[in-house]
Amino acid sequence: MPDLRAAVIIDYQNVHLTGVGLFEHHQPPHEHLVHPLHFANQLITRRNSNQREGRAHATLRKVLVYRGLPSADIDPKAYARNLAQKAHWEQDPRVSVTLRPLKYRYARAQDGRKATDAAGRFILNGKPQEKGVDVLCALALVREARDPNIDLVILASQDTDLEPALDEACALQTAKVETVSWFDQGQYRQSREIRPDALRIWNTRLNAQAFSACRDPEDYD
Repeated sequence: MPDLRAAVIIDYQNVHLTGVGLFEHHQPPHEHLVHPLHFANQLITRRNSNQREGRAHATLRKVLVYRGLPSADIDPKAYARNLAQKAHWEQDPRVSVTLRPLKYRYARAQDGRKATDAAGRFILNGKPQEKGVDVLCALALVREARDPNIDLVILASQDTDLEPALDEACALQTAKVETVSWFDQGQYRQSREIRPDALRIWNTRLNAQAFSACRDPEDYD
């Protein structure tokens, strides 16, 4: 039986922060950056080892990463780090990283204009937010499910807003559709498993050892 040609779609911030929150909540998130290719390899290895005899294994063909991009004006260091990470991760031709600008909210002066500090810099109101990353993941999920060169699409996210996209990808009845989640065996805690409404699909659970193995050790500062 031939292996399934697999595409892994990664909602990066979701995967990274849920993993840190489950396994390394006492550490700063940037110290446990997830390397997308290492993550996908851990996922495929674990998924294949859990298959019953006679079921097809998967071979990794694509890793599609979607992530927010800090502003070069507001946070130039974070902007440079994100671009350096993208360049490093894409050294493997199977990895493609799509960055979408983060959304910033600003404090307002009494006249309605953006408020500034003593140095003339705009004052932010709260942390920046990702906008549109979930839509990009949803589009990629359906697009890859339609690709005749892909037999298996695995969505890496715990965002329930993506459940309709899972429904749509499954309804195509072309590629197999699966998901992945984090699972803490010691504490019996896990991240959310999102699922389509119409049917049950395979979910691969990755433990603390897998999370450690997919850490990106590169220093981007």
